[in-house]
Amino acid sequence: MDADLKKSVLTTGTSLVGIVCKDGIVMASDRKVTLGGQIVADKGFQKTHQINRYLIMSMAGIVSDAQVNLKLIAAQLKIKELRDKKRLTVRESANFIATMKFQNIRKATMIPSIVGNLIAGFDENGETSLYNVTPDGAITKVPEYDASGSGMQYIWGLLERQYKPNMPIEEGVKLAVESIKSSSERDTASGCGIDVFTITRDEIKHVLKQKVEKTYKDN
Repeated sequence: MDADLKKSVLTTGTSLVGIVCKDGIVMASDRKVTLGGQIVADKGFQKTHQINRYLIMSMAGIVSDAQVNLKLIAAQLKIKELRDKKRLTVRESANFIATMKFQNIRKATMIPSIVGNLIAGFDENGETSLYNVTPDGAITKVPEYDASGSGMQYIWGLLERQYKPNMPIEEGVKLAVESIKSSSERDTASGCGIDVFTITRDEIKHVLKQKVEKTYKDN
């Protein structure tokens, strides 16, 4: 089952990247949605969303699952905060989301939900952190950078060469943009635009929104 889930995420058609910087986290994603990796169904689908004031999440997977996943996670996190009467840390939130996925994927169903996430945010003490949560509920804290989706192999190759520990967040934004551009050049299921978010010690910003416009030039 684990191998099947990983294979499914690889073929869903997405490029997600998360980069740990000296003064925060950078998250970026492309905008293309494909049918079977061959037909472009949507050129403006946002794959990274702010869940609440301090948490952000990127999604790689089937569109319908991703949309429901986003709504359920936002609602369940709010309910848990109200029950616990305290704000969750980023680590607690990521673990809660991972548990939801663990329980969901093990329900008897003909079509399991297949959505992988990169999750980042800031705590009340100003600490920022980044986590990878797989469709089957595995969770990993990301110390430097990570990528997900069908374009991740192209992103990893670029980050291996260009990532620097303790880089400023401004450099992280530039590297995230280059990462999505790199995957869009070679992965047929990624592209059509870029969304970039920054997470610092006290706020989340949607710092970049780009779309691709086709032009034709004579040789």
